[in-house]
Amino acid sequence: MKQQLRKVIFILVCGCLASCASPKLAPTKTLAPLPEGEMAIVPDSVTLKETPKLSTYFSDKKLVQLFEIALASNPDIQIAKERIAIANSYLVRSKKVRLPNLDLELSASGTRFGDYTMEGVGNFDTNLSSNINERQIINTNLTPNYFVGLQSAWEADIWGKLKKLSEAARNRYLASREGERLVRATLFTDIAVLYFELIALDKKLTIYEENYALQQKAYEIIAAQRSVGKATELAVQQFQAQSKNLETEISLLKIEVLEVENALNALLGKYTYRIDRGNTLMTVNNEDSKAKEQYVRLLFNRPDVLQHYFELQASQADAKAAKAAFLPRLVLGSRFGYNAFSAETLFLPGSLTYQLLGGLFTPLLNRSQLKLEFNVASKEQEIAFWGYQKSVIQAYTELQTLLGKREIYQKTLALKAQEVGHLKRAVEVANDLYITGYANYMELINTQKNKLTADLDLLHFELDTTLNTIILFKALGGSLETSQ
Repeated sequence: MKQQLRKVIFILVCGCLASCASPKLAPTKTLAPLPEGEMAIVPDSVTLKETPKLSTYFSDKKLVQLFEIALASNPDIQIAKERIAIANSYLVRSKKVRLPNLDLELSASGTRFGDYTMEGVGNFDTNLSSNINERQIINTNLTPNYFVGLQSAWEADIWGKLKKLSEAARNRYLASREGERLVRATLFTDIAVLYFELIALDKKLTIYEENYALQQKAYEIIAAQRSVGKATELAVQQFQAQSKNLETEISLLKIEVLEVENALNALLGKYTYRIDRGNTLMTVNNEDSKAKEQYVRLLFNRPDVLQHYFELQASQADAKAAKAAFLPRLVLGSRFGYNAFSAETLFLPGSLTYQLLGGLFTPLLNRSQLKLEFNVASKEQEIAFWGYQKSVIQAYTELQTLLGKREIYQKTLALKAQEVGHLKRAVEVANDLYITGYANYMELINTQKNKLTADLDLLHFELDTTLNTIILFKALGGSLETSQ
């Protein structure tokens, strides 16, 4: 007997030693350093207090109001919120797994033991014993078994596997929150772009109407001179054609306004909503005083970068949990309650029973499956790292592009504003010269065309500057907290 026990112990020890030979984790990779120097990869080094704020970055209250409406009714926002709730449920569940479970058990069964089984023979002999009373006689035709009580089981997290799984769930919850921030940022950017495109269309419509008024004024001059023989019919027809062209452009602009308003309604989650808007584009953002290095530091607070960072942390925790799965598991349990083979004796003091147990479980035949799961977790960790690296590269290059475009736009705007001023004066001079006979009607037409083109170009660069400023706010991980 002792020799057999030694063999069992020897087998268990060998199994435990074999299970301890778990695969090695891949070395942790670090981000490639940015051109400005080595940057900390831990986003906790950047706080939300350093990021630009919606209320200070954008002074247009009507735009902020539209965003608040979208937060309440946009379907993508509502979906993102539900995903956060799901991730939070997984997080809570991962914490509960580390605690002992406690179940209330109510069970009843009936068994007919054969005459040639140990239980059947044992029950028959027990009924013949003089040491039992009437309540202890066993029904051998159908032996009942009743139990009412509590049972509990707990896995001791001696290797930290359950802790790592909980850590992975926590990081996925944080990633889901950053995913919701990303949805909010994308939504606000789209709303702001369409909002300022509407303002630009309003301004474009004003430009065409003003140029149409100038065209009409010039036409009146030509028509008057035609009546006294100082101008030809060709000049009159040319100016009429120009007027019709401007009227056509004004009508087409109204179609564009309708399309943009409907697109904006879709983002707001509304079928129809009157878009109340201002009349000013953004030409300078409120964060221009920041140094370039401060901008780069803010990259690590962007929701897309943070989302990949937390996914990387979750994948690393998963890999460590998969490694710990090769090690022995210690499970402790207990059972306490009333157990009897007759209903009338179930709740008697003599039916009270309890059990304490403990077990050490080590994987043997399923090690190949555990290796596959570990390999998958390791590859997921690699994918998560390269996703994080990619997000940082994209964030950095996007920021460099936006900052470079901002400098060029500021110079271009100044030049275009001067050009528009010169051409406005040129139109006035051309009208005077035409009246006095020092300019022909083609020079007058060309001067007005050039002014219209310059006005539209200036508006185009103002809109591009505005859109660049909007995207820069998103690129810096701007805080989208509103009054809600």
